[in-house]
Amino acid sequence: MRTLLIFFIVAPACEIGVLLLSGKTIGVLPTVLLIILTGFVGAYLAKKQGMQAVRNLQKEIQYGRIPSNAILDAMAILVGGTMLLTPGFISDIVGLFLLFPITRNWVKPFLIQFIKKWIDKHTIHIIRP
Repeated sequence: MRTLLIFFIVAPACEIGVLLLSGKTIGVLPTVLLIILTGFVGAYLAKKQGMQAVRNLQKEIQYGRIPSNAILDAMAILVGGTMLLTPGFISDIVGLFLLFPITRNWVKPFLIQFIKKWIDKHTIHIIRP
């Protein structure tokens, strides 16, 4: 519940504050152009990184390995691309952080911990064949 509160109320309020500050500091038109530019850059990076993640996923499956790392990459790329398409500078920073492989590798241990907590709390279930 707390996560939803942050996601739907606090984060958009912070984004609006930063956008207003940016509009006041550099002007409305440059702010709008930056938002549009980050949307295009985000779409390009998400497509490029997403295709690489799909190739890695296929390679792992082809070699008979469980593609856990490739799945984590795909999840981070999906969220990162979505964040870059969302208007706002804070979401753009988070999105770029998730799209670049170097910084994405810093996030993966936290993702694994988060998923393990879900499994321990029986929020998600693993069904084995």
